[in-house]
Amino acid sequence: MTTPIDHIVFDIGKVLIHWDPTIPYQRIIPDADERRWFFENVCTHDWNMEQDRGREWPEAEAELIEKFPDHADNIRAFRKNWHEMVAPAYHDSVAVMESLIEQGHDVTMLTNFAADTFRHAREMYPFLNRPRGVTVSGEVRLIKPDIEIYRLHTATFGLVPERTLFIDDTAINVEGAKKAGWQAVQFIGIDTLRADLQRYGFSV
Repeated sequence: MTTPIDHIVFDIGKVLIHWDPTIPYQRIIPDADERRWFFENVCTHDWNMEQDRGREWPEAEAELIEKFPDHADNIRAFRKNWHEMVAPAYHDSVAVMESLIEQGHDVTMLTNFAADTFRHAREMYPFLNRPRGVTVSGEVRLIKPDIEIYRLHTATFGLVPERTLFIDDTAINVEGAKKAGWQAVQFIGIDTLRADLQRYGFSV
């Protein structure tokens, strides 16, 4: 029997840019294997460095360019074109999120956005402007899955950890939420997300 859930938390950092290695870098990095390597070894690291530590982009970018000088152009292009990486899988998950909100369920978002990309995302996705509610992990200048990030969200919204369901597409963050006492599932696709939510008694 699953634990009853009062509150659902979506992590919309990487879920928002749940990357498809063909978008947009097929035109910048034609080779699929090299493109995948770039995303896994450079982009994700760069993205997290900027946002989870609350740092300015140029500082994180310079560090990565120094480490991967042969990829400097692609590192710069990542920041410039990040909004093009929104894949259909994310649009589906947004629909689920908004459906839960419209049904009256208590839903918040735990984001990794830096301030400027968050402003851009709010223009693209009106649900991010809802009063309830968003916590930016960069505010505590820690990198998930540091338990203090989950404790911050719990305290901010008055959550009961064991009755809170966390959804993230990164396994280590899911495990971090579990260590903080939350229920947690990994987002690997819209069908799995629906099945997980239904298992906890939510209709989407």
